[in-house]
Amino acid sequence: MERREAFYIGGEWVAPASERTIEIVSPWTETVVAEVPEANEADVDRAVAAARAAFDGGALDVGASQRADWLAAIAAGIRDRADEIASLITLEMGSPALFSNLGQVLPCHVTFDQFADLARGYAFEEERAGMLGKVLVRKVPVGVSAAIIAWNVPLFLASMKVGAALAAGSPVVLKPAPEAPLSLFVLAEICDAAGVPAGALNVVPAGREVGEYLVRHPGVDKVSFTGSTAAGRKVAAICGEQLKRCTLELGGKSAAIVLDDADLEAAVPLMLPNSTMNTGQACLAQTRILAPRSRYDEVVAAVTAGVEGMAVGDPSDMATVVGPLVAERQRKRVEGYLEVGREEGAVVATGGGRPAGLDHGWFVEPTVLRDVDNSMRIAREEIFGPVVVVIPYEDDDDAVRIANDSDYGLSGSVWTTDTDRGVAVAERIRTGTVGVNAIGTLDFGSPFGGFKASGIGRELGPEGLEEYLEYQSIIVGA
Repeated sequence: MERREAFYIGGEWVAPASERTIEIVSPWTETVVAEVPEANEADVDRAVAAARAAFDGGALDVGASQRADWLAAIAAGIRDRADEIASLITLEMGSPALFSNLGQVLPCHVTFDQFADLARGYAFEEERAGMLGKVLVRKVPVGVSAAIIAWNVPLFLASMKVGAALAAGSPVVLKPAPEAPLSLFVLAEICDAAGVPAGALNVVPAGREVGEYLVRHPGVDKVSFTGSTAAGRKVAAICGEQLKRCTLELGGKSAAIVLDDADLEAAVPLMLPNSTMNTGQACLAQTRILAPRSRYDEVVAAVTAGVEGMAVGDPSDMATVVGPLVAERQRKRVEGYLEVGREEGAVVATGGGRPAGLDHGWFVEPTVLRDVDNSMRIAREEIFGPVVVVIPYEDDDDAVRIANDSDYGLSGSVWTTDTDRGVAVAERIRTGTVGVNAIGTLDFGSPFGGFKASGIGRELGPEGLEEYLEYQSIIVGA
C-alpha cells in the first residue's frame, strides 16, 4: 500500500489542512493500492503564498545558468528513479509497463534536459536601436504559474510545464489529477534533492472544484492546463475574465492518412502505436485512419491484423500492449461509443467487447471499426480508449478535407513511399503536429500544441519556454 500523508509546499512536507484523502484504485486489480491527502482551498492558499514568496523574494532570479543546473539535476534524478516512477504510473492508472518506461518516464528526463540546454543559450535580453536611444528588450518571468494536469501521462505533462516555468524563473503550483498523483510526489522529492528553492514547486493533488479555485486564485499570474476540451473552455473563460495568461492543451481526434502508394507492411507497424498508445488514452492518439477507397479493404485487413496481434492483459507485464482503462467510468464511456458506432452503421472488424479470460480489470478489447463515415460521432468525438475507425477517401484532396473536417487539430500523420508528396499533404493539414512516415507524435525541441478545439499556446521548445515569459521594453534616452 503506497501512502502519502503530506503535501510539498514551500520546500517542506507539510500536513494537510483537512483529513480528506484520495484513494487510488488499481485499474488492474480494482482494489485500493494507494492513499494520498486531498487538498482543499486552505492548502491551495498556502501553496500559492509559498510560490508568491519565492517569486517576489527573487529565489529564482539567480541567472539562467543556475536554473539550468537545477533542471539538469531534475533530469538526472528522474533517470535514477525511472523504474520506480514507471511502476507507480502503471500501478495508479494502468499504463502498460513498456509504455510507462518509454512513453511516460523517458520523455520526462529528456524534457528537463532540453529545457536546461535551452535556458543556457536563450537570449533573455537584447539591445535594440530605438528612435530615441537604445532599447533593452527583456523577457521576464510571467510570475506564479498554476499547472493543472490530466491523469493519462501525469509526469510528462508536469515536466513540460514545470520544466518551462523553472527555465523562465516562474514558480509553480502543481495540481495533479486525483486518479494519478503518485509520480508527482516523487517529482517533488527529486526537485528538493536537486536544490530547487523553497516555493519554486508546490504539489497539491485535488479534484475539479479545488482546481477551479486555483485557476481563480488572485495570486496566480498564469495557468497551464491539460485536460478535456470542455474543462479547457471553462479555464479559458475564467482566465479571460481576469485577463490571466493561459496555455491549454486539450483533446484530439487526429487522422493518420494512408496514401495510395503506401507500403502497408512497413507503415502499419509504425502507425498503430500512434493510434493505441497508452491503451488509447492519449490526446494525440491518431484514432482516425484514412484509407484510399481503391485499397480500403487491404488497409482494413492490415490494421485489423496489427490490432489483433496486440497483447492484452496485466499492465505490469512488459509484453502487454493494451492494458486496462483508468477507471470503470472510462470503460463505460468507451463501451457507450462502441454501441453508438454500431447504431450509426459502423462494422466491427475486430474487438468491440471485453476480452475473454480476464475476470478483473477495466478492459475493453482493442477495436477496429470499418465502414465509418466522418460524420459519425465515433469519427468526431474523442473516445479515449483502444478504438480506431477506418474511413475511406477518394483522392489526396478528399483525404485532406476529411482530416481537416474536425473540431480538433492536435496531431496527425501521412504514410507514403513518396516523402515529398507526404510533406505536401502534411502542409495542408490544420493540426499542430504532423508526422510523415514518423512514429513520433511530437519532438521535444519543437512546439507542441493544437489548432481549433485542441487548445491555445504551445509547449516544448523555445515556444514552450516563451509561454512563461513577458516582454518588457526599457527605453534609454541619450
